[in-house]
Order: sequence, then C-alpha cells, then structure tokens
Amino acid sequence: MKAGATEAGPDFERLAAVAAADGTEAMFEQLAASLVSRGRWHALFDLRMVQARKALGLPLAGDAGRVDEARREKLDAMSLEACREVGWPLLEAGEVAAAWMYLRAAAPVEEVAGRLAGLAEPIMRAAVGGEPAAEVAGAADDGPPGESAEDREARLAEEILGVALWESADPALGIRLILATQGTCNAVTAFEQAVSRLPAVRQAPAAATLVGHLHAEVVNNLAADLEQRGIDPAISRGTDQPLVALLDAAGGLDDASIHVDVSHLQSVLRIARVCTDPVTLGQAWELARYACRLPADVTYPGEPPFENVGEASRHFFAAQLGIEPDAAVAFFRRAAASADPLEAGTLPSDVLVVLLHRLGRDAEAIHAAVERPQEGGPPSSLQAAGMLPPLVELAAASGQWDLLLNACRQHGDEITFAAALAARAAAQNQADGSSRPQL
Repeated sequence: MKAGATEAGPDFERLAAVAAADGTEAMFEQLAASLVSRGRWHALFDLRMVQARKALGLPLAGDAGRVDEARREKLDAMSLEACREVGWPLLEAGEVAAAWMYLRAAAPVEEVAGRLAGLAEPIMRAAVGGEPAAEVAGAADDGPPGESAEDREARLAEEILGVALWESADPALGIRLILATQGTCNAVTAFEQAVSRLPAVRQAPAAATLVGHLHAEVVNNLAADLEQRGIDPAISRGTDQPLVALLDAAGGLDDASIHVDVSHLQSVLRIARVCTDPVTLGQAWELARYACRLPADVTYPGEPPFENVGEASRHFFAAQLGIEPDAAVAFFRRAAASADPLEAGTLPSDVLVVLLHRLGRDAEAIHAAVERPQEGGPPSSLQAAGMLPPLVELAAASGQWDLLLNACRQHGDEITFAAALAARAAAQNQADGSSRPQL
C-alpha cells in the first residue's frame, strides 16, 4: 500500500449519489480519487480502461469487438497513459515487479532504470555498511501489510534484480546490486547468464562495473599484503596506475601470494573485452599485468588466442591504450594464422579484426576480415555480441571496395555484395556533390 493510503473501503452509496447528481463521468473520477487514496493501483488501471471504452463508444465490458484503426490508436494511447498513472506509484511503493508490468511498454527504460537505482542504493549501502534494514530500506508499512523491514528489503532486492538484470532494464545496476549483496562470484555468474547475451553496447556498462570492482579488490588486497611485508603501499597513491605501482613495489609474486580468486580474474578479463572507455581499459590492462605475474600453476588456460589469459589480455588492452600496438597486432596476427579453425573457430581472427578496427587501422582490418575462416560452427563471443565491425563499414572507412566485392563473389554473399554496391554508390554521389562548385 502506498504510504499515506487509508484503509477506508468503497462507498457505494456515495458513488450512486454522484452518478445520479453529476453523471457517470463524475462518478468515475470520484472512484478514481478514492482508489488513489487507498493505493489500489491495479483497480485504478481497470477503471481507466472502462473510462477509455466509454469515451470511445466501445462496450464497457467483455470483448470490444471490431475496432476501427482510429479508435484502436486512441485506446492504445489511453492504455499507455493508464499504465504510467499506476506504474510510477507502484514503483515508488517498492512494488517493482508489479510496476514493471505496467511500465515495460509505457515508459522510457532509462527513466525506470533511474528510479530503480534510487531504490537499490539504500540496499547496497546497508549491505556494505551493515546498517539495519529498517533504517535503510524504508518503513515496513511501505510494503504489503505485515511485511517486516528485513523481508521488504529482501523482496525489493529480488524484484530490482529481476527487472534491472533479467529484464535488462539496467544490467549495470543489477551487477552492482549483486556485488554488494551476494559477492563477486555470483556477479560473474549473473553476467554470464543474463548480460553476455545482450549487444556489446548494453554489456559494456555492466562489464565496466565488474572490472572496476575487481580492480579495487586487487589493489586493496595487494596494498594490505605489502603493508604486512613492511613495504609502504602509499607508493600507489596519486598515480593513474595504482596496481602497476604496487606490483613494482612488490617485486614479483613468485611466492604464490594470491590477492584475488584467479577464476574471477580470468573471467573478468574475458568480460572486459566489450569495453572501450579509457578508464576501464586501463583497469583491465592493470589486471592483465597482475595476471601475468601469477605463478603458472594457479592459472587456467583460456580459449585461443587467449590460451595464456594474462599475456594475451595484456596485449589486447595495452594496444588500445596506445602501448605497443604493433606488438599486439603481431601477436594476434600470429595467433590467427596458426589457429585451427576446426578447433578454435573464428575467435582468433575475430579478435584481430576487432583490435585493428579499434586502433583505426581499417585497411588492415578489412583484409583480416575477408580472410576469416568460413562460418562452420557457432558464432564467436565477439560475433554474438555484435563487436565485429560490418564489412561495409570497414570498406567505407578504408576505401577497399574492390577487395570486399571480390570477397563477396568468392563466398557467394549476395547480401553484402548488394549492400556494398549501394554504399559505394552513395559515397561516390556524396563525394561528387561535395566537389561541385557552389553557385
């Protein structure tokens, strides 16, 4: 029930009196005001649908029958407005799952995500700071009758996760909430199950959250380790590369001192490949540097070309930061050339294409792209996430139209061939138009 709602029941005599004196529309509004005051939001939606039908001359109950297009559009608009009218108060009251049922198609997902974050922040503060749920999650009477503050907090967290993570309203918020309440292991698992199926642009904020969290964990644990060894960890303060500074101060990790779950580290390095922002790339590069310093017997082999997860990840992230890009390209070019497509699939070649494109070397990227192994198995993780740049985009950026058209002929790809011809013609027309003298 919404805070401030009363327990007063329906007043049938009052409704009948208003209908007789002022008409049914006045009665409807009287009933709507009563439903709002009692927090009966689902009933309010039903009432608004009755009002909409009446306003459009449709049957007030049952099958609406055949509805012409004009009235159907008006009915749909009224339905969406009613969804917003009841959805937002439900969300305010912490009835997240019920609110999402109405707001899913009626409100911008960004606005829903923003309000979910407001509900989640007290829960995350409570989880991190150990504050009592009653002080953080709101009064218990904001939820269903008889629900305790602890039960409300648990239900609210579960419903926020359901909408933010599993319904993809805000995957990054879902990962943040899991990190705060359930820990890194569950957050990595949730990312793999719920976020990795999304396009890269939707994955990236959640991936950045994981990278930042693990980076902070390693920095804090390594600093504490150094302090125990009698080494001042203050060397990392005020630097843009705190983990690298700590590693340099440590002088190696050959004694098998491990400051993070290695499976978490390698999973997060894999997840971080979708990210392109400099801050996250820097943190991922530092984590890769850390992974390179781990004893070999505690690490796990990855999939080609990341068999050595630390070394390959260091090359991948360093190049995008402008650190030895030629060495990274040579590393992944060798990996793509030596990989067995039957065993490794297209991932080694896909990584090379993505890296070259991110480095702005599109002429090389399109050559690598057309030389990729023919599709034979499931798409690589980069393909599935939409990280591979379109061939037409690479041709437009590099001017390698003939290379692409010839490759399409060889591979029987009529769709890309037609798209390339159209894109080349459009580019030529634009160039011709821009070169004409202005009259």
